[in-house]
Amino acid sequence: MNKSNNIIKIKEDEDIKRRKRERYVIFAVICLMTVLTYAEVHISNINTRLPFANNILIFSLINIQIIFLILLVFLVMRNFVKLAFERRSKVMGSKLSTKLIAAFLFLSIVPTLLLFFIAIGFINKSIESWFGIAIENSLHGSLEIAQGYYNNTSEQAVYFARQIGVKMNNGLSVTSAEWSDETMATLREYIEQKRAENNISAVDVYSSSGERLIYSIASSINTTLLPDIEKNLLMDVLNGRQTSFVQTLDTGDIIRGIVPVYLNNSNNVIGAVAVTFYMPNHVLSRIKDISSTFESYKQLKVLKQPVKAIYFTTLLIVTLVIVVLSMWIGYYLAKQITIPIQKLAEATNAVAVGNLNYKIDVESRDEIGLLVKSFNKMIEDLNISQSKVEEANLDLKKTNIELEQRRKYMEIVLGNVAAGVISIDKSGRISTINKAAQDLLAINTANVIGKNYKEVLRSKDEEILKDMIRQMNDLGTGTIERQIKIDLNDKTLIVLVNLTMLKDDDGKYIGMVAVFDDLSQILKTQRMTAWKEVAQRIAHEIKNPLTPIQLSAQRLRKKYGDRFAGDGRIFDECTGTIIHQVEELKTLVNEFSNFARMPAANPTSNNINQIVSEAAALYRTGNKHIEFREIISENIPVMEIDRDQMKRALINIMDNAVAAIEGEGTISVETKIDRLFKMVRIEVADTGCGIPAEDKAKLFEPYFSTKKTGTGLGLAIVNNIIADHNGFIRVKDNIPKGTRFIIELPVKNDASA
Repeated sequence: MNKSNNIIKIKEDEDIKRRKRERYVIFAVICLMTVLTYAEVHISNINTRLPFANNILIFSLINIQIIFLILLVFLVMRNFVKLAFERRSKVMGSKLSTKLIAAFLFLSIVPTLLLFFIAIGFINKSIESWFGIAIENSLHGSLEIAQGYYNNTSEQAVYFARQIGVKMNNGLSVTSAEWSDETMATLREYIEQKRAENNISAVDVYSSSGERLIYSIASSINTTLLPDIEKNLLMDVLNGRQTSFVQTLDTGDIIRGIVPVYLNNSNNVIGAVAVTFYMPNHVLSRIKDISSTFESYKQLKVLKQPVKAIYFTTLLIVTLVIVVLSMWIGYYLAKQITIPIQKLAEATNAVAVGNLNYKIDVESRDEIGLLVKSFNKMIEDLNISQSKVEEANLDLKKTNIELEQRRKYMEIVLGNVAAGVISIDKSGRISTINKAAQDLLAINTANVIGKNYKEVLRSKDEEILKDMIRQMNDLGTGTIERQIKIDLNDKTLIVLVNLTMLKDDDGKYIGMVAVFDDLSQILKTQRMTAWKEVAQRIAHEIKNPLTPIQLSAQRLRKKYGDRFAGDGRIFDECTGTIIHQVEELKTLVNEFSNFARMPAANPTSNNINQIVSEAAALYRTGNKHIEFREIISENIPVMEIDRDQMKRALINIMDNAVAAIEGEGTISVETKIDRLFKMVRIEVADTGCGIPAEDKAKLFEPYFSTKKTGTGLGLAIVNNIIADHNGFIRVKDNIPKGTRFIIELPVKNDASA
């Protein structure tokens, strides 16, 4: 409330200061008009038949009327400006004030103006008949002659520009838009001659591209006086439109004519010619003298009609007085209505910005007073309601904070659980995917969030999900679990899916949540363990009788080989077959033993590049039809690895690569380091027959082989060796053909540094 009173007081002080300024302005105008009256009487060279005293009286009356006229105009303009400012500032009541003032002005100004114009017409008709117009017509004719000088000069500029253009086209025999130096020199000499003969100030010649080729200016003119032709104007001329214009400068006027130049009377514009006439101020002063004389005559004619001026100003003063009174009455009535409304609007704005302690003090017994009382009551009720709302907002804010904390906690939990979690809302759109699900299923959250699961899943996976939903509905349970196989780009996963239906407190369906557990490594480990047990038992059961069988076959061959005269060859082949098959069985048993009782890795400091080179050297000499390429990185540090096991793993992979190549081919062995992930990568790529996509997932399982004579244990042993070194091995297709084995081994921090 105090703030509102202060604002009102400040406005009143500003009004007082403004009124003081207006008084100063009025006093200054009176002083100025007094000085002007004295100057007009003593300086005027006007011949008049009226006595000197009457001159002073008439001038005084005129100036007094002018003072009143200025004051009235000032008041009228001040009110109009104030009204316009209030409307622009959207001051309360300004629109109502405008309407009231407009109404009063319309009611008063129409008859006033009607009488004003009738009286002015009568006075003009009476006084104009006293004076002739011969002198006025003579002076007016002189002024037209002076103005015609400009037009004539403009036509001359265009005419000389055309002559120069004709000279360029005909006299110089120009046949193209390219001019020789000799042609240019001749043209420049002609222009200089033409300029000197016709008192031309300057001549410009431009090419079709707007480049100025020739510029000739009179020696008496400073080159800085003439401005360059505007580029837009020049381009218009080069487009075929001639022009002329007058440009006013500080030192005088310039008259320019610009015409296009066509090639051999064709429509092809090859340039433009601009002719300039410069008229300095001392020449212009004569033309201005004619205009000034004509203006002086008109002023003299006005001064010879003081009575007419008195009547005119008197009528004008009366009209303006009526206008001022109409505006003042309109303002007064508007203030009586708008001040209470303005206070109500200020209170409304204060309440709008949150000040509910605002109160209006207006003593009125009419409808506005009732409105103010109702407003104050409403503000009081709003203040009470706001207090209650603030308390509710505090409770809601606390609840939101708790919900936000709980949400962040759930996000942290979902982001750190090993299982993949995907939630689907009731309309089938995917709403949540945690990091484990992204890594497991190789999907990007940005590409699937908000989409329907039918758009994301493949048709086969969609059918599995629909079947699980149907089974869950048939059983009437809220959850179902199933082990499924998911085929990704380069691998196949065995995943345990737990699908749960979500319902709110009212039992309404709100969506589903699917939890994915990768069982691939668990199942693979189980199979490996089972196969190791089987291999150990097979090796134990088979190895014991193999040696006696082999020894018995050898003894039979040695003792009875020469006793079968006719069938000796058959006997030798049979015993040889027994011995050979026993050797193969021993090899198989040894593989079983190695797989079942794989010795623990004994890592020592070794150079992986040296091990790779040694393994490749074993196959390079014996396989001349295969090209071996070694791409060795010298930045690989010394690593802690079991030399024998790592060499055995590389030999096994290279042996498979050699076996996969029929005829000529290439085997590439590459080593490199990834310092970002702190891994050493070994890649063995061949150009052989390749591995089918369906076999890649089973390639490192025991007793699976793509070779007819393979035991199926080689790559399983390689997988165990790499796993013992905390590494990874994977297989990919080689481009354009073949297979690429990739081994990734971790590097210690100190070594990678």
